Amino acid sequence: MQRRFWWYVLRVCALLSVLLLQACKEDLYSGLDERQANRMISELMKQGIQADRYAVKDGSLTVTVDENQFAAAVQVLEASDLPETHFASLGDVFKGNGLVSSPTQEKAQLVYAMSQELSNTVSRVDGIRTARVHVDLQDDDAKRKTGKQASAAVFVRYSPDTDIESLIPKIKSLVSGSISGLDYERVSVIPVAAAEENGTYTPRMTTWLGVPVPQQSAGKLSQLVLLVLVLVAVLAALLTWWCLRWQARTTGVLGGSS
Repeated sequence: MQRRFWWYVLRVCALLSVLLLQACKEDLYSGLDERQANRMISELMKQGIQADRYAVKDGSLTVTVDENQFAAAVQVLEASDLPETHFASLGDVFKGNGLVSSPTQEKAQLVYAMSQELSNTVSRVDGIRTARVHVDLQDDDAKRKTGKQASAAVFVRYSPDTDIESLIPKIKSLVSGSISGLDYERVSVIPVAAAEENGTYTPRMTTWLGVPVPQQSAGKLSQLVLLVLVLVAVLAALLTWWCLRWQARTTGVLGGSS
């Protein structure tokens, strides 16, 4: 009976600890794949922000941080252009398109799908943070030189330490080679350097019981101290109850023997 009682007490204490610690967590981003979640957690940990992840029913991941570090985490991820933009694939654009579409609709879908695919490819080049590709396909009578020729415009936002001049010809070759009838000269690339990062994130400091600590950690420290005090009080009460019960049992045994 006593073993079962102490087992229940330990379970209650553990449950209180978990609930209090989980209450400090806040969902940062959801609907992520494993690659995106790992990149975000890695970037946050580089800046001294503790982050975790958990899976949901649909298989996607959610990244969580301490609620006191939520604002700092958003700031760090925005500076790193995370999470990455989701681009639709050709299969996504034409999926479930069972209705008969006009040639104009089909061309618009094709242009959008190609723009999405190329934007996704260019954004994965080392040094490129974000990319957008806008495609304008040639008219059917362009071969007779009476219609509009195909063209493309590429916007890239790159890291300041990237040699963008060496990447521009490669990007133009990639885009022109991916679209039929698109000449290399008719691809324009507009590069924009991302803002310089301020380096390691420096949290605001405050004092907690006379000790300087990061401002986002002060609340968590108070909660942890409260948890410890509650556990100590529970254990003290249980120890007192056990001592009184043992004393009463010992007194009863001595009285009966006399």
